[in-house]
Amino acid sequence: MARVRIGDDVGRAAVEVVRSLTAGGAEAAASVDRSTLALAVRYSLQLLAEQAPGGTVEVRVPPFGAVQCVEGPKHTRGTPPNVIETDASTWLALATGQLSWADARTAGRVHASGQRADLAGLLPIVR
Repeated sequence: MARVRIGDDVGRAAVEVVRSLTAGGAEAAASVDRSTLALAVRYSLQLLAEQAPGGTVEVRVPPFGAVQCVEGPKHTRGTPPNVIETDASTWLALATGQLSWADARTAGRVHASGQRADLAGLLPIVR
């Protein structure tokens, strides 16, 4: 069964709420309610999958979502060869341009494995 697409108006609103609260630091970020955070993550992952369709790289933001993206050999069983995993706040900072891919990798905030596990050219997703 196909997932229902998150509407741009609802998704962007959730991303903006998270972005405005996280600008206040860790204490403000903790005040984001779980459903808004989940919606913002899922919406931004949806945009990534739409902007870079494919099945070569799996991007995971537990516990909220995961997508396969980037053109190339499609993965179908077991652990994918190209995996990117991060937490929700890091993902949203990357997706909105508040954090660069290089800075996130250097700081150890993103775990990426595989030759194609690089989103530098695709970020930010939400502008």
